[in-house]
Amino acid sequence: MAQTYNSLVVQIESYLDRTDADTIAQIPNFIYQAQQRLARETKSLGQVQYINTQFIVIPVSNPVIQKPGRYRRVLSWQLGTGPTMSIRNQLYLRSYEYCRAYWPDPTATGQPLYYCDYGFYDWLVVPSPDIAYPYEISYLELSIPLSLAVQTNYYTNFAPDLLLYACLLEAIPYLKTDERIPVWQGMYDRALASLNGQDENRYLARSSNRESD
Repeated sequence: MAQTYNSLVVQIESYLDRTDADTIAQIPNFIYQAQQRLARETKSLGQVQYINTQFIVIPVSNPVIQKPGRYRRVLSWQLGTGPTMSIRNQLYLRSYEYCRAYWPDPTATGQPLYYCDYGFYDWLVVPSPDIAYPYEISYLELSIPLSLAVQTNYYTNFAPDLLLYACLLEAIPYLKTDERIPVWQGMYDRALASLNGQDENRYLARSSNRESD
């Protein structure tokens, strides 16, 4: 049977062997914290999303691009030099300081070459675009957090064992059950290595240019 938020809560109760009201009330927090841990430690292509749009240059060129919701990190940023994406040019990640030094005048325009984080919610591209180039960003996003209203997400569908062990590890500081750490940590590490190993193979297949067999 597929894992859901409700079935995960039941599993956690069973594994923790606790039925007191205070512990039960903390289970949603364990689940949320576990998902944050997995967001930091996994790199799954199952969470890849794409943005296909174009730069805004009217009424003035805008070099600041808003990041999407639940954004984690960029995989690639490609710019088209024509009306379509038939000719692609890679934008390269640089530091904020590098970008500002390279293109100190944001009112001057040209073909964008680099991008950087511009605070937590935005990117900055330099040079400021001189025309409305089309571009495509592929990026990893955070899964929709589980709750009573959101019963399934990427982890329940494709890594339910990893999610369970992450929840149990997050419960340890609250329960002060240090003796269980080696068991749950070992199970978590094996499940994490398996998931990341599968995605490493997918990354290699994604980046290689192989002919069909």
